[in-house]
Formats: sequence, C-alpha cells, structure tokens
Amino acid sequence: MPGEHSGTVALAFSGGLDTTVGVSLLKEEYGFDEVIGVTVDVGQPDYEFEEAEETAEALGVDQYVVDAREEFADLCLRAVQANADYQGYPLGTALARPVIAKAIRDVAIEQGANALAHGCTGKGNDQLRFEAVWRDTDLAVIAPVRELGLTREWENEYAKEKGLPVEGGDGGRYSVDTNLWSRSIEGSELEDPATIPEDDIYKWTDNPSGKAAELVEIEFEDGIPVALDGDRLGSVELIERLNEQAGAHGVGRTDMMEDRMLGLKVRENYEHPAATVLLSAHEALEGLVLTQEERQFKTQIDQQWSQKAYEGLIDAPLVDALEGFIDETQKRVTGTVTVKLEGGHCRAVSRESEYAVYSESAASFDEEDVSGGITQQDATGVAKYHGFQSRLAKKVTAKLESDGET
Repeated sequence: MPGEHSGTVALAFSGGLDTTVGVSLLKEEYGFDEVIGVTVDVGQPDYEFEEAEETAEALGVDQYVVDAREEFADLCLRAVQANADYQGYPLGTALARPVIAKAIRDVAIEQGANALAHGCTGKGNDQLRFEAVWRDTDLAVIAPVRELGLTREWENEYAKEKGLPVEGGDGGRYSVDTNLWSRSIEGSELEDPATIPEDDIYKWTDNPSGKAAELVEIEFEDGIPVALDGDRLGSVELIERLNEQAGAHGVGRTDMMEDRMLGLKVRENYEHPAATVLLSAHEALEGLVLTQEERQFKTQIDQQWSQKAYEGLIDAPLVDALEGFIDETQKRVTGTVTVKLEGGHCRAVSRESEYAVYSESAASFDEEDVSGGITQQDATGVAKYHGFQSRLAKKVTAKLESDGET
C-alpha cells in the first residue's frame, strides 16, 4: 500500500497516461527510491516506442525495451491451431499480457528490483493476467490505479498539475492497445453501447468499399500458417503482411459487448485483419482433413484453450493437456486454403490437402455408387432406422394423452 515501500520498482511502461502518472505516484505516494520502466515490443507501431522513450527521458526513468515479437507471434499461431476466440473475436491483448509480464519480471530480477508495478484498473482483465505471472515471484506487486481508485479524468488533471508528458491514446481520450494480432479501442464515448463510433477510431482497417476482391492462398504445416501466395515467411512477417493485405479490404472489425472475468459487461472495439483470415482458413482446412468426431470433440478442447488464454493462464497444466490433443490433430492439418477478401469479409473458397478425408467420387451426384462396395440402396435400411426412437416416443406420448382425455 502507499507509503510502505522503498528500493526499486519495475513498471510496465508504455508512456501512456496510466504509466506516466504511475511513475510519479510510485515515488510520491508509495515511497520507492527508483522506478525503472520496461517496455515490451509485441508489435506496437514505432511511434509508440518513440513516445515512450521521450516520456521516460522527460521523467528521468531508466527504460528497458525487450523485443518479444517473435515469441508473441509464435503464440498467436498456436492460437490458430486452437481456433482461439472469446465470444466471437480473436484473442489479442489476452495473449500478449503473459508474454509482456514475463519479460518485465525477467528485467526486474536482472536489475535487482524488489517490486513490480502495472497501470491496470481494478475493473479490467489485465490486472489478473499480469499478476498471474508476477505472483509466482517473491517481488511485491503494486497497482496504483486500482489501489488508489483513480479515474482517467483524475489522471489527466494530475498530469496537468504536475506537468507530466502525456502522449498515448489520442491524448488520453481512448485507451488503445496495439500488438501484432489485434488493436483494441475503448473508453470515452465508446463506453456508451448506443454510441456509433467515428471512423477515425480505426487505423488498421479501411472502410469496405468498391475495392475489387482479392484472393490470398495460405499454406499450413501442422496447423501453422507458413506461407502467403507461395512466399514462405516468418511468423512476424506473415502476420504483418496479412494485416495490411486484409485490412485494405476492411476485414477484421469487431464491435461487441464483452463479459470480463470480474463479471462486468463492457463495450469493446477491435481490429484484427490477419487473425480473422488465418482463423477462417485454418478452420476450413480442419473441415477437410479431420473426421466428424475429431471436429466435434476439438470444439470443446478449443473452447477450453481459449478460455484459459483469455484469463492469461496460458501456462496452466490444463493447457498443456489440451495441447496434447490439439498437437495430435494438427499433424494432418497440412495443405493450402484460398481465402477471398471482399467488402469487409473473408471466406475460404478452396482448400487442398493430401490428408483430405474426402472422396470426390463417393460424394458426387454423378456417380451411381459410393465406394468399397457400398451402394445407394444400402442407405435404405439406415433411413428406416433413422429417427425411429423419436417417432416411437411421440407415438407413446400421443397415445397416453389421448387415453387421458378419454
């Protein structure tokens, strides 16, 4: 709590409003002798790092920048294997937080800090995601915004009074979080579900227009996308290129009411072009190569994986067990999918794989028989039994109701 600390605290530092104010509060209210800022690169735009560096210099804070883009991109592609989403949108911030938290923890330990701090509120999910990692250490965990009950309005006023440099998120109007996989925009007038957002909140996606449709071929190996239109790419470059390509068609916008872990319902706006395309393509390929039973059961596995990822518990033992099943199914999720980008939408329009659980001749209306000695006539017996129990139950119920009326 405030006034009970000393020594060095490592702060999750973005240079935005919460962390800029946090530097001052950690010294003045909590009593720390030194605050070091740790900025973790998970794909934010360059200007954010420039602003963070300028802010750190203005505040007299030693800043450490950790490049975790590749680690984060690899996790995002693992999420593709699990068809991961939460209430209909691809996970982005949730996947990034454990990666960021681990990097900050490691820097704190290397620099001899005795505490870790973040600028999360007491109403959101990120406090839980950071602290799930940090509370596995002996370091104190500090959350000024939550512990002091701060509001963005109060922080803006405080920053003005103290002459603190505040650059992030539209001058503090919105809370914006950007990484390789997604961009989230929340706060201000967007908190009203009845408000129609202005187009300028979107940066990654163009408004759908008369732009000509575009086809993109995505190659998968073991459920991981490895190439676009025949060009083999690393995970970071693949995501970045597809973000630009799909975003130009307006693909990947979500405006939703989200149920947070603490039970609050919030209005969220997201952009996630590459994630939308890759998840759609992957699911299409699974539809070609997995059996009906595998697909049905994997839906449950994917849902559990997504829930743990949303909670920031990607390293939980349950996730290890779930990934055992996912990894086994992905051994056959190898092939190519062609996706059509048009008018703010994407859809798979072709798929190919040597592991296809599909016979064109067996399914064709132009072939008389199925295969392996199975004929169309063999389905007659199946058709007679199909629904037998349901028909019988309805007859029994009808008879009892009739006898009762009599």
